[in-house]
Amino acid sequence: MKLPSFAAFYTTPGPMTEPGRYGPLLDSLPNTLPELVRALQGLAVHIFWAKRYGLELSEERQAEVSLRPLRQKLARILEMDPAPLTRVRPPENRLVSNCRDFSVMLVGMLIRQGVPARARCGFGTYFLPDHYEDHWVVEYWNAGEARWVRCDPQIDDLMRETLDLQFDPLDMGRGSPDDPGSNWFVPGGEAWLVCRHGGGDPEQFGIFDLHGWDFIRGNLYRDLLALNKIEILPWDYWPGMGPDCAEFNESDWELHDHLAELTSGPETHFEEIREIYESEPDLRIPGEWTA
Repeated sequence: MKLPSFAAFYTTPGPMTEPGRYGPLLDSLPNTLPELVRALQGLAVHIFWAKRYGLELSEERQAEVSLRPLRQKLARILEMDPAPLTRVRPPENRLVSNCRDFSVMLVGMLIRQGVPARARCGFGTYFLPDHYEDHWVVEYWNAGEARWVRCDPQIDDLMRETLDLQFDPLDMGRGSPDDPGSNWFVPGGEAWLVCRHGGGDPEQFGIFDLHGWDFIRGNLYRDLLALNKIEILPWDYWPGMGPDCAEFNESDWELHDHLAELTSGPETHFEEIREIYESEPDLRIPGEWTA
């Protein structure tokens, strides 16, 4: 069955999800999603949950979340433990990661198995009450059902029990784009539009003491880049992002409304999403980020 163009694009890795010389090592991983995600969880530990696994992280270990591409992550994992990637590491030998890292790694693993996959940047609704937490997830193409399946690969048994999740993190479904509260994950563009139309409070979107319009705008850009297979770090900033939203004029708001509409319907607007990325100089991130 021929893949639609918006899915076929995600059958090859981008610079962040390319495993490099470690690609053959991924071939031993399980080829069912539950087993693959479980194998991934045996290789990485979330930086914000480390203490729950009995870990006290040094500054050097915490810095592992700044490793951008998959190949560097795999190199670090194997440096700590050269065992096959199918072996579950003890927590102290797992890569210190965040939600973006879990997503980048799973996308690279799925693509290696021939499954179209992409990362998405936005906000999770299941971490804190009445709050939309800065978050990344994965979407993979289910050819049999002709749909993108959204999943959160960082959610292991401990997190699921602690957060008392009432949904399947391997198939999160989708709520209404007009009602963020009905959606377990809200992509950056949808968050922008909901707040612009008065259905959401920008101050509820963010992480720690970082929130508001500028934060939502940042995740809108990160999601746009991720849809073009450029998954930057959650804290990456470059001049092309432009001025703070407080300095926006009407055309700035209209431009970002348009970008949000595009990323909220990436299948319908796939060609324009690609065209904007290829033609807009402000979306050119520093070259060293993808080196």
